[in-house]
Amino acid sequence: MIKKRLLTTVIIGVAILFIAAGIYAKIVPDIIELNDPAYAKHKKGIVKFTHGKHQSEYAKEYPEFYKNNCGECHHDKDNKPLTGLKEGDDVEKCIECHKIPSEVPKKLKKEWRKKKISKDEKKKKKMEYHAEAFHENCRGCHKKFNKKYKPKKAPTTCAKCHPKKKK
Repeated sequence: MIKKRLLTTVIIGVAILFIAAGIYAKIVPDIIELNDPAYAKHKKGIVKFTHGKHQSEYAKEYPEFYKNNCGECHHDKDNKPLTGLKEGDDVEKCIECHKIPSEVPKKLKKEWRKKKISKDEKKKKKMEYHAEAFHENCRGCHKKFNKKYKPKKAPTTCAKCHPKKKK
C-alpha cells in the first residue's frame, strides 16, 4: 500500500514538473522586430528578423549553416556558440555585451585608419557596437551562403533588411 502511494506521488510530481516546464517555456515569435530600446532613434527602418524561418525552414534546407543550431547566432562572451540552447530558453540580449547602440561612427573609422590599427583590434572594437555585431553575424552568414549557392538569395545590403522608414 505504501509503495503504491509512493509511486502515485512520484508520478504526480513528475507530471507537475512537465506541466510547469511547459508553462514556463517561452514561445519564440516567428518574426522578431530588432528594435532595442537602447537606441534613442533608428537611422534606418527596423529589421523584422524571420526567426521561425531561420530556425526551422532554413535549418532543414541548409543544415551546413546550422551545425550549432541556436549557437549559430547566439554566442557567449568569448564568441563561442551556445550549442545547448533549445527554443524557448532564456538568452541575453545582444546589447548586454555589444553595449554601444549604433554603428561605429565614420569619424572613428577614419581615426582607426590613420592609426593603422590591426584587423583583429579593429574587429574587437567594432564588436562593442550593437549594430556592427548584428551586421557581422547576419551579413557574414549571408555572404557565406551566397558564395556557396546561386542565385544569391540571402540579403547583404541595407535596403534588403531595413525597410524604408515611414515619414
